Amino acid sequence: MREPRSVDVMGVFLSENTNFTDGFIQVNRTQLLPSQEDERKAIALPVLMFAGGALGNIIAIVVLSISRQDRKSSAFYTLVCGLAVTDLLGTCLASPLTIANYLDEHILENGHLCAFQSFLLLFFGVAGLSIICAMSAERYMAICCPYTYRRWRVGRRFAQKFLFSIYVSNVLFCCLPMMGMARSELQTSLTWCFIEWRKQDPLPAAYTFLYGTASLSLILATVVFNVAVCGTLLLMRKKTVQRPSTRASVRERWVALSSAAETQMIVVLVLTSVVVLACSAPLVARVFANQIIHQDYHQADLTAIRIASVNPILDPWIYILLRRSLFKRILRSSRRVRISQNKRSSPPSSQTLFNPGPEPTIGSSHVLTQLLSNSNVITQLPAYIPYDPEAQQQARGDTLENVKTLKG
Repeated sequence: MREPRSVDVMGVFLSENTNFTDGFIQVNRTQLLPSQEDERKAIALPVLMFAGGALGNIIAIVVLSISRQDRKSSAFYTLVCGLAVTDLLGTCLASPLTIANYLDEHILENGHLCAFQSFLLLFFGVAGLSIICAMSAERYMAICCPYTYRRWRVGRRFAQKFLFSIYVSNVLFCCLPMMGMARSELQTSLTWCFIEWRKQDPLPAAYTFLYGTASLSLILATVVFNVAVCGTLLLMRKKTVQRPSTRASVRERWVALSSAAETQMIVVLVLTSVVVLACSAPLVARVFANQIIHQDYHQADLTAIRIASVNPILDPWIYILLRRSLFKRILRSSRRVRISQNKRSSPPSSQTLFNPGPEPTIGSSHVLTQLLSNSNVITQLPAYIPYDPEAQQQARGDTLENVKTLKG
């Protein structure tokens, strides 16, 4: 999106192209437009953003669709694919209007196109937050409430129905401005349209606060779910380390939860949540600020909508870079680095009979078990006596004398 146009007032009044008609000043717009070279540079950014967002989301959808069948049937990856499709639709529908505005600055003066762009920004903003919140809730139920998760049969079909309900409810919610509850207006920078968020009328103000409250509630719910999931995993790990012998069930559950697939889901969820929340929070803050302060800080509004437009570009690369095969390679390389560091930090082994080295710890219980089994085998071996003929004859003679004595 372009910077707001700046006008030199004195230059306008002293210009020969200034006309006075019906008491208004009509300025020749060619003086206010940037040069063609600046236009090309300005339009390059939205074109690159459109190409990057569309290409990245298409690759992400392909990567998710060719994954294993057990992963595609899970509710989590169904929601991830839904978020990728949502980002792709938002990029393909909203970006052409932005590019067209660079080519023709009068295009957003059409009321229908302005209302349509405002609807797109409202819908895809709150839809992304809703899907991220659903992903966080799904992981929370799977880890913290496994009985309810199985009883509700949360799977692919359940996630598809939930995605459909998210789309329908958000479409109805974002169509309220078109139904008369609020109006869409061209913003001060003349490059994008949004709802009237500085009006003191009851209905527009109510819708602005309603939209901001809904977005803020989704952000807070996502943060709470993610903190609960991470806290539960850390607590289970702590209990397992403290009481490994008496809490076998907890240890087995931790092993199941700490598998590569579960760890990958948590990493994807946390990174995606951070990106979506960081890109959406500035616009939500500007919604409340504009409605409460009623002052026009168009540069802050423009910065907030620019940050929000980066979200569909960054999201797909999380799924692409953290796919299963690459994630396993990262885990293997990290284990190798950790093992090599442990080998370098450990002193050289100089164990003898009188210096057997450090005692085995609980972590190396398999070494202790092996040593004990070896000691049992050694104690059960027969003793070795060297062969001595004279000693054997003397022992036999002593035995015969003892026998004669007992008989006598």
